[in-house]
Amino acid sequence: MTKIHHSAFIVGGSSGIGLAIAKQLVSLGTQVCIFARNKHTLDVAQKEILSIVPDKKSCTAFEVDAANYDDLKLCFDKAITMQGIPDLLINCAGGAIPDYFLNISAAQMQRTFHANFQTAWNACHIMIPHLKISGATILNTSSVGGLIGVFGYTDYSAAKFAIIGFSEALRQEMMKYNIRVQVLCPPDTDTPGFENENKTKPIETKMISASAKLLTSEMVADECIRKLSSKQFLIIPGFDGKLSWWLKRHFPTFVDWAIKKSIKV
Repeated sequence: MTKIHHSAFIVGGSSGIGLAIAKQLVSLGTQVCIFARNKHTLDVAQKEILSIVPDKKSCTAFEVDAANYDDLKLCFDKAITMQGIPDLLINCAGGAIPDYFLNISAAQMQRTFHANFQTAWNACHIMIPHLKISGATILNTSSVGGLIGVFGYTDYSAAKFAIIGFSEALRQEMMKYNIRVQVLCPPDTDTPGFENENKTKPIETKMISASAKLLTSEMVADECIRKLSSKQFLIIPGFDGKLSWWLKRHFPTFVDWAIKKSIKV
């Protein structure tokens, strides 16, 4: 049974999976605060959410770069003053610019880590002192590419693997505070970010993922919300993602063979 959350802070809630989760939460009666860098995208997202529940209290939007710790803290403090302490924190910011490893500069690698890992670290570090008061659920977003390294995603996979390691360690520390920590690991999902990825994606990467079903943001959000606050640590939407992870755990040699076959090595 889906747990109804009173309020949620969603970092990266203006588009893609974050926005889809925000919409579904609002439809269930949750007040959401969405945080993102792009003001125009943020304004459009807020209007879409308010069209579902036309009550200004149902969605508040904050323009902020979550990779900047001090700026995010100011926004969170303002949001807490307006909406109170949430019982759900979702870190959904991120993105990728896939390419061959030698084409990925040190600067791009740092940007990838800032967008995908630093944002989650900052949000957790700022909010946990508040969440310790009454307990809550933290959902960090990784990827199937954070469970299985993927050709063309050396910087992105590294950042998403980091999210899982961080979340495993954090989960252990948070048990005594009744704070659940979970990780969402979506497969390829039809989002604006995915469209951008296809602009630079190596042909080998496209061949590896050619047979996998592309999920919609709504499909990912639906499974995510059903598993929120459960005992399940990894939430992997879709059959293909679950199968890939199961095969990687139990038959890693087969997975390596399948990848080599896909890229014709």
